[in-house]
Amino acid sequence: MNPDSPSNSHPQSKRPSWRQAIGPNVLMISLVSLFTDASSDMIYPLLPVFLSGLVPLSTAAVYVGLMEGIAETTASLLKIFSGRISDALGRRKLMVVIGYGLSTVFRPLIAVAVVVWQVIAFRFADRIGKGIRTTPRDALISYSVGPQVRGLAFGFHRAMDHFGAVTGPFIAAAILFAFLGRGIWIHGEQIPTPQEMHALRWLFGLALIPGLAAMIALIGKVREVQPTPTEPTNGKFQENLHTWRRLPNKFYLFVGIATLFALGNSSDLFLLLLAKTKFGLDMMSLLGLWIVLHLSKVVFSFLGGTLSDRLGRRPLIVTGWLVYALVYLGLAVVAQPWQFWSLLIIYGLYYGLTEGVEKALVADLAPAEYRGSAYGVYHGAVGLAALPASLLFGVFWKVLGAPVAFGIGAGLAGLAAVLLTVFLSMGPKAKATS
Repeated sequence: MNPDSPSNSHPQSKRPSWRQAIGPNVLMISLVSLFTDASSDMIYPLLPVFLSGLVPLSTAAVYVGLMEGIAETTASLLKIFSGRISDALGRRKLMVVIGYGLSTVFRPLIAVAVVVWQVIAFRFADRIGKGIRTTPRDALISYSVGPQVRGLAFGFHRAMDHFGAVTGPFIAAAILFAFLGRGIWIHGEQIPTPQEMHALRWLFGLALIPGLAAMIALIGKVREVQPTPTEPTNGKFQENLHTWRRLPNKFYLFVGIATLFALGNSSDLFLLLLAKTKFGLDMMSLLGLWIVLHLSKVVFSFLGGTLSDRLGRRPLIVTGWLVYALVYLGLAVVAQPWQFWSLLIIYGLYYGLTEGVEKALVADLAPAEYRGSAYGVYHGAVGLAALPASLLFGVFWKVLGAPVAFGIGAGLAGLAAVLLTVFLSMGPKAKATS
């Protein structure tokens, strides 16, 4: 058994159990994420098409970078404070409900946007909700399972989240076909017609329905879970807001390296934009790309979570970042559509080896009673890099070309992988905490 494996400190549970990892709370939180992502991904993969009906296609990359950078940076700032506040209050579910509620209301309002700043504003409001809910939700998941199956629990949650991102585009395709029939195919450089923009607006409005389903499941079925403290707390709200000072140095070292990686991790909308501009893919093909990508994420999320419980978190993260670097290098030189589709499938492996595994590692490194604050610091630092990452990627794309932009992203990912490898070999081994 790898000494970095969390299950090593729990010999009575040497093999992760699905029943242990996916109890009622983890299952219901995962279903909430599934419905929410279905709602989001009825809209998200079609935003480049929608924006091309509002702005010149030549400037679309800059607007995508600006929109995603502002939205994700805002979410990240809020994640810092929501984590601390949830620890100070000792209540996570309330903030999760508020966060999901805000996104459910504002996300479908993109349907009424007539200029680009309105799209950015509604996307911004949607991400405010994400910023409020994410850290207390992740803390709630970590409290709902034992450390020996934590990776599997987070892997299952991420898989369900990505399955929602598969369901959303299928629903979108059906709705668009109902409105447009064979006219659903919009090719590369073409600007959407008024009829096509009308269909997109109806689609975005109907995204409210799965969002409401998520809220019903969240309010009715998810329960509050309290942590078992590893050290005494004074119970004072004001003093408990400063719990970030009690997080270990090795946690901050990991966050710093993860932030470096995030500087080269631009929005996935750029993948769709590359497919649209380089290969002239139509709207149905873009939805197909998004479905294939998230199916890959679903499969590899189970694999990554399970392996991290047995082999350790950090080796899988290093491997995932190297996969990311190689995929981005491939995207810089890709010449044929089949090559692009192949790289997209491999790209899902990066998500499977890192998304849930990084969250499990945060829980391993942080004391249980301060885990909300730890997730806030992690999500905040990584997400704050989203503004320069996506905005600069868009500028690099416009000024230097897409191959250079993807090459820079690959270089930063490779550097982060090297640094985390050094951290893995020199730093103390992470031990899971309950």
